[in-house]
Amino acid sequence: GAVETIAELRRRGLPVVFISNKPLEPASSYAEKLTRLGIPATADDVITSGKVLSAYLARAAPGARVFVIGEPPLLREMHAAGLQLCEEPARIEYVIAAFDRTFDYRKWNVAFQAIKFHGAHFVATNGDRTCPIEGGELPDCAGVIAALEATTGKTVELIAGKPSPMMIEWGVARLGVPAAACLVVGDRRETDMVMGRQAGARTALVLTGVTRRAQLAAAPAPPDYVLESVGDVLRLLEP
Repeated sequence: GAVETIAELRRRGLPVVFISNKPLEPASSYAEKLTRLGIPATADDVITSGKVLSAYLARAAPGARVFVIGEPPLLREMHAAGLQLCEEPARIEYVIAAFDRTFDYRKWNVAFQAIKFHGAHFVATNGDRTCPIEGGELPDCAGVIAALEATTGKTVELIAGKPSPMMIEWGVARLGVPAAACLVVGDRRETDMVMGRQAGARTALVLTGVTRRAQLAAAPAPPDYVLESVGDVLRLLEP
């Protein structure tokens, strides 16, 4: 399983980072969850779309006024990065679209007014259509993006999450190695595998998640490896 695989990779001196499109919690919370599951991790080992986007905006527009369509942890992450939370359309400089189970007409209209009539930039944490949960799926950020694009006539300017190269750039910086020396392991062909391939990393698709082997025939850029389980990663390291 994953616990044994990660432990063995680390025993061999191979560093690991965890990349997630979910902006629902800070990296520290995901690290705590991993640790509870038997995979010791720190916040620095976890890269989320919220973390990457907040850091990007803090560099590109320090102190910018932002309106976040997202849940409280993401708002706190933006505030911690020095960005100003704002709900006045005429003053908003960036509208940030994210997964939000409280998305409603009020939020939609504030974002719409800011983008269409006041020139606010339109960015997003991730472009996932759905978020997997136990027993099914929930609508994800792609729905929020689509609602704003359809009504404002504007196209989202930047999406921080996978398959954006921004995510893997953070990963390789944390690992201290070039992308070509990395193996991206994931279960989503359209995000994990595309991100890895675009960055020049090797890719390994695990079939225990959302992608099935039958779907690979239609893949324009197939992964380098297809694995039945994450434990098979160790087999790739055999001479």
